[in-house]
Amino acid sequence: MHDLLLSMNEFFKSMGIWGLALNSCIESFFLVPPPDILLIVMDLAKPDKALFYALVCTIASAVGGCIGYGIGFWGGRPAFNFLFRNHKDKFDAVEKLYNQYGAVAVFFSAFTPIPYKIFTIASGILNMNFWQFFLASFIGRGARFFLVSIVIWSMG
Repeated sequence: MHDLLLSMNEFFKSMGIWGLALNSCIESFFLVPPPDILLIVMDLAKPDKALFYALVCTIASAVGGCIGYGIGFWGGRPAFNFLFRNHKDKFDAVEKLYNQYGAVAVFFSAFTPIPYKIFTIASGILNMNFWQFFLASFIGRGARFFLVSIVIWSMG
């Protein structure tokens, strides 16, 4: 698995800025290496472009989050209901909490190492307000990527 992740990272790295964008987008709904690794490498190589790289990561990750939301919204609920049909009452309770605190949960998953992709898909499954989801995603991912890039940019 380690070799596969290294190979994927090298593939994204070979594409430069487009690889950074693609990695950031796909990581929001599928299992690939986190874009932070490539972001750090690119920031260290060209610190003067660090803030631009953070912006690319933020936008691409937010777009990927929207794809994850769509996966959950259009395809996730039937599969979830089939797999967990015996636990519908528990899921209804979780859904109520998620609808109440969903944007906060999405923000924290976007900012922290918590798997963001789970929350993008769950947000669609649970029919979270799309604009709240997008705003929480954009701010959370932006804060994460800009924090990394600002630290590297300020250190030179």
